Amino acid sequence: MEAVKKGVYAALTTPFVRETLALDKFRENVERYNRSGLAGYVVLGSTGEAVFLDDAESERLVAEARSAAAPGRAVIAGASRESARHTVSLINRLAGLGADAALVKPPHYYKSRMTREALKSFFERVAGEARIPVFIYNIPQNTGVAVEPALAVELSRHPNIAGLKDSSGALANLAETLPAAAPGFLYLIGAGSVFLPGLMMGAAGGILAMAAAVPDLCVRLHQLFLDNKLKEAKELQLALVPFNTALTQTLGVPAIKHALDILGYFGGRPRSPLLPLDAAGRRQVRELLGRLGLPG
Repeated sequence: MEAVKKGVYAALTTPFVRETLALDKFRENVERYNRSGLAGYVVLGSTGEAVFLDDAESERLVAEARSAAAPGRAVIAGASRESARHTVSLINRLAGLGADAALVKPPHYYKSRMTREALKSFFERVAGEARIPVFIYNIPQNTGVAVEPALAVELSRHPNIAGLKDSSGALANLAETLPAAAPGFLYLIGAGSVFLPGLMMGAAGGILAMAAAVPDLCVRLHQLFLDNKLKEAKELQLALVPFNTALTQTLGVPAIKHALDILGYFGGRPRSPLLPLDAAGRRQVRELLGRLGLPG
C-alpha cells in the first residue's frame, strides 16, 4: 500500500475528439501535471466520465497514465461495477496495466437491497480478491448509497482496504471514522470546498476535481497546512470555494474541461449525454479563474 501516500491527487478528465478517446491529449495533460507537486492521479473517476467508457477504453487510459506519470506518482484507477465478480475482474486487469490502487463505489442499482450487510460483503470480497489495494469511494449524491462511518470503520480493518475517498462533503463522517479506524487508514477528502477543514481534522489528503484545473493552488493549500500557515491556508481555501462549487456542483464536468482549455491543457467536449457549457457558463468559468489570478 506504500505507493499511495498522503497528499493531493488530481481527478483526471478524459479527453475526447469527436467522442473518440484522445490518448495523445491525455498524455500531454499528465506530462504537464508531472511538473506540479501532485502525489498522483485518479483515472476513471467521476471527473473522468468513467460511466461513459467501455472496458477497452478504461484499460487504455490506465496504461497511458502509468506510462506518462512521473516516477513516484501513484495511479489510482476507478474500477466500479455493479457485481463483485466484474469489479474484481476489472481491478485485476487494471493492476496488470500499472494501477497502484483501485477506487470502488458501492453498487447502487438495487438501492433498496444495499444494506450494511450487503455492502460489507461486497467490499470484503472485492478487497480479498483484488491484486492491489482498494479505496472505498463514498459519493452518495451520485449513487444514492452511503458508506456510513460505522461500516467504513469495520472495513478499515481489512488488510487490503487502504482508505476511503469521501466526496459527500460531510465532515461529520471524518470525525466519526478516523478516531476508530485501523492505523494507517487513509481518509482522502473528495470535496474541495472542505479540503482544509478535512486536513485539520486528520485527513491524509484529497482527491480533488479542481486539482485537475488548478493543481498548483491545491498543492499550495496542502503545503500551507503542513507548514502551519493556517491564516494563509484559510484565505486560499475560501478563495477556492466558488471555483470548486462551479466545477463540482452547479456546472460540473463540462466546466472543468472548459477551464482546462483556458489554462492550456486539453479539455475538449464531454461525451454525450453531457453537453458543453453554454455562453453564460463559459463566462462564469473565466470570471472565477480571474478571481484566482489566473488567465481567464
